[in-house]
Amino acid sequence: MDFSLTEEQELILDSIREMIARDFPEEYFKKCDRDYAYPLEFMQALADNGINTLGVPEELGGTPADTLTQMLAIVEVGRMGAPAFLMSAAHNIHNMMNFGNEEQLAKTVEVVSTTGTPAYSLAITEPQAGSDNNMMSTTYTRKNGKVYLNGTKIFITGAADYPYMLVVARDPEGKDPKRCFTMWWVDPKAKGVKLNPLHKVGWRMVSNCEVFLDDVEVDESDMVGEEGKGFLHLMKNFEIERLTIAAYSLGPAICAYEDAARYANQRVAFGQAIGKFQLIQDKLTQMAIKIENMKNYVYHMSWEEDNGHSLRLSSALGKLYCSQASQEVIDDAMQIMGGVGYTDDCRIGRMWRDIRMSRIGGGTDEIMTYIAGRQILKQYDD
Repeated sequence: MDFSLTEEQELILDSIREMIARDFPEEYFKKCDRDYAYPLEFMQALADNGINTLGVPEELGGTPADTLTQMLAIVEVGRMGAPAFLMSAAHNIHNMMNFGNEEQLAKTVEVVSTTGTPAYSLAITEPQAGSDNNMMSTTYTRKNGKVYLNGTKIFITGAADYPYMLVVARDPEGKDPKRCFTMWWVDPKAKGVKLNPLHKVGWRMVSNCEVFLDDVEVDESDMVGEEGKGFLHLMKNFEIERLTIAAYSLGPAICAYEDAARYANQRVAFGQAIGKFQLIQDKLTQMAIKIENMKNYVYHMSWEEDNGHSLRLSSALGKLYCSQASQEVIDDAMQIMGGVGYTDDCRIGRMWRDIRMSRIGGGTDEIMTYIAGRQILKQYDD
């Protein structure tokens, strides 16, 4: 299995490095993080340079690319200290290609191509329904030729930043939890929608909201995918999402590792660079091993996706390992940096806060263990 980069991949990564180094210094991201501001200029630049539409067909304004190339781009954005966790625009388009209608796909492409911003947030989680999606209680009911949504969502990423929202709601008459959920295309500014922003430890460059739905009126044409199959559509979405999370966990781990290694060469204590002490060398060595393992997971999962293999087991294992290993690498980088690493002047502190979300979003560590454990046992159920 050859993971040597092609000339085209090298050019894409070079362009990412050049763009970020030239136009988006750390001060830009520091300010966005401090102000809880969405980095519109950065997202626009990703769109202008075709970076966040890799893998999208040309007729939809994208650049054809295999999964590995898409993940390499996400990793490189993170390695440069930029918020790679915001790169879900292409994923939006793929979802609408798979189960959206023509109008929904057109709206998604228009938003992504003109602003670089994802077209919609995904409203799944509810106060009583996090990992247990079957407990979602937001409902849709029909009356006088219209559909009405009622319920509460929570921790909805991008709800205040993205122009649309996909709301997962259940048919109150449905009995089978795998056949009673449907997705609906909603305007967050519509009557009956109320957003309550939440303040997070990390991921401050994108909103996170409670969403209250009080008789929100939508049309039948706003249904996304097939009625009753919303949960199944989500399941298809989750495996690629977990690969993406593994990729955007790898990028900042490399960034923090490289920053810490440079600092270890420069910081003098007890008459010599701290990098000459074996305890620091041990940390850097273990960090390097974890990064190499993370790369292997991301590259191999990408190869599996490109070659039509199931990601059910590998995406759970890969997300679990990469999100945990990234947190450990960044934490060790902060330890090497000492007091400097614990200040807002150092980007490692921002990455340390941001990466913690990788172990919660897209499926918690515990759910990844549950999914992986079931798949492993199935392989040996003779």
